[in-house]
Amino acid sequence: MTLQPRCEDVETAEGVALTVTGVAQVKIMTEKELLAVACEQFLGKNVQDIKNVVLQTLEGHLRSILGTLTVEQIYQDRDQFAKLVREVAAPDVGRMGIEILSFTIKDVYDKVDYLSSLGKTQTAVVQRDADIGVAEAERDAGIREAECKREMLDVKFMADTKIADSKRAFELQKSAFSEEVNIKTAEAQLAYELQGAREQQKIRQEEIEIEVVQRKKQIAVEAQEILRTDKELIATVRRPAEAEAHRIQQIAEGEKVKQVLLAQAEAEKIRKIGEADAAVIEAMGKAEAERMKLKAEAYQKYGDAAKMALVLEALPQIAAKIASPLTKVDEIVVLSGDNSKVTSEVNRLLAELPASVHALTGVDLSKIPLIKKATGVQV
Repeated sequence: MTLQPRCEDVETAEGVALTVTGVAQVKIMTEKELLAVACEQFLGKNVQDIKNVVLQTLEGHLRSILGTLTVEQIYQDRDQFAKLVREVAAPDVGRMGIEILSFTIKDVYDKVDYLSSLGKTQTAVVQRDADIGVAEAERDAGIREAECKREMLDVKFMADTKIADSKRAFELQKSAFSEEVNIKTAEAQLAYELQGAREQQKIRQEEIEIEVVQRKKQIAVEAQEILRTDKELIATVRRPAEAEAHRIQQIAEGEKVKQVLLAQAEAEKIRKIGEADAAVIEAMGKAEAERMKLKAEAYQKYGDAAKMALVLEALPQIAAKIASPLTKVDEIVVLSGDNSKVTSEVNRLLAELPASVHALTGVDLSKIPLIKKATGVQV
């Protein structure tokens, strides 16, 4: 019997409603025990009734299995899905004496275009894989082409290298030949020039020998001329010159003796004058020392009076030194409306004079009676 179980709008594990149609081939088992079970189950029923019972059993198991699988599992692996349904439904229909010979999935579709979307996704994946495959193929082709070009360039480079090596070897050999030819040519030229130089040297040597002979003869002639000239000079110049020189020498020696005697006399005179000056200076020094000694004794004897005399002698000189800048002044004008004030200023200056002298010399003029009377200073 051929059965077509059909489950409409059955939700899968992901909640997508699918409609699945299968095809099953079943038959009554022929074994005695199982045949007896089938007879017990279906005795008095026609073939359609048997189909309906088996069909409902298969649809029930198909529905239950759809709820445990995803759309992808059902759509992409229909054989595994059919095998699972057959394995699950076989025990139940077997207890009714029915054997499932085969079970396949005929059709799977949905009303929300989920499968078509999967198809588009798969198509895109396939297209992508195809594009990747094409790109990889093109890449591989490019790589292979580049490898072929590189191999070609390598071969070309090797050929060019060999050609360059051959050219270089040829040029080196050519240079070596040229060098050898140049060396031989230079050696021949050098030998020719050397032989010419030798010939020139021989000619020059002979010329030198001739010049030497001529020079020797000339020297002999010049020697005779020198002897003659020497004798002539001796007779005409040397003898008179020696006589004149002797005369001048005698005169110079006399002059030298004269200068020596004059210098000695001058030195003696300077010495005598120096001794006289020294004696005078010594006498003056002794006199000055004696005068200072006597002055010191007088100062010591008279004490303050002597000191006072020295101070009084020095005062005009001190005043002259102090007033020396005023000699450059043409006129001094004292501005004062009171004549008595000028007089008082003069008296004040006179009164301060002993203090100034005491500060300068250490001598107190105020102790001298004459100074007291003149300045009016009270002690």
